[in-house]
Amino acid sequence: MNHRLTRWLIVAATALALTATSAMAQDRSDWPRTLTVGTASVGGVYFVYGNGLASFIGESLGINASGEITGGPVQNATLVQMKEHDIGLVTMGPMYEAWTGESELAPGLPHTDVRALFPMYETPLHGIALRRSNIHSVADLEGKRVSVGPAGGTAATYWPRFFETLGVRARPSYSGASDAASQLKDGLIDAFAFAAGVPIGAFSQLAAETDVRTFGFSPEEHAKILENFPEVAAYTIPAGTYSGQTEDDATVALWNFAVVHRDMPESLAYEITRLVLENNARMVQIHAAARATLPENWVNNSFLPFHPGSVRYLEEQGITIPDELRG
Repeated sequence: MNHRLTRWLIVAATALALTATSAMAQDRSDWPRTLTVGTASVGGVYFVYGNGLASFIGESLGINASGEITGGPVQNATLVQMKEHDIGLVTMGPMYEAWTGESELAPGLPHTDVRALFPMYETPLHGIALRRSNIHSVADLEGKRVSVGPAGGTAATYWPRFFETLGVRARPSYSGASDAASQLKDGLIDAFAFAAGVPIGAFSQLAAETDVRTFGFSPEEHAKILENFPEVAAYTIPAGTYSGQTEDDATVALWNFAVVHRDMPESLAYEITRLVLENNARMVQIHAAARATLPENWVNNSFLPFHPGSVRYLEEQGITIPDELRG
């Protein structure tokens, strides 16, 4: 290669780099300086996943990002709708209710400014109790004191509905995952019925420290829940997920997505989506549930439009997003 051609290539490469740098600077001109991620209570998967996500965004995109403790998906949907948080972690059951104006937190307000960003993982609903309580399934919670997580969370939304559908007169109480675990150990409640990605940190800690039994639904209960709640899917928690768990637990699950407001800059939504979906190994380091944080799992969203930045990334991967899901 002659020197003149070499010099031309260097000049061209430099110009291209400067153009890219300029475009990036211009692209980021409308990015916020800080970014908040709505999570849930301490001890749950949202808390770990959301704080890890915020740290990953901060270190990779140069934004001062932080996780914020909330009541969970119901509250997170409203916080995003009202632009009080930039990213919210939501379960699609409560998100659908918020989308249609039936949120328990903001009834009558359709959350139509919320957009899907990327799929996270499935949230199974299952329970844990001290082994000596002899609780094996939901029917055994009759008359029992049961924490269903913090008010506004997926567990607090669905477990009371499950109890009603199954004709189980449990006595629900509301607290964060860490507090509920402590209450169970201290005998202040009989069971802790929760909803979070597996393994749930609070359940793992309980299983390591005391003699407990995890539980799901009996075959009859399982069939009735699947019949009455079309938004949930059958799910099995394999034996050995928790210390001392010798049998599979049959339960149900809902999908989780990260959501944002429609007004988030398209370039920022694109970069966050790209960052998360191209670095699954890094996400799994944050929490094992992120194994399902993959592009192909976009299909588990059937109603919430994706943000244009997310659509752009997914379509670059050869995925066709239906018109009704383009935000």
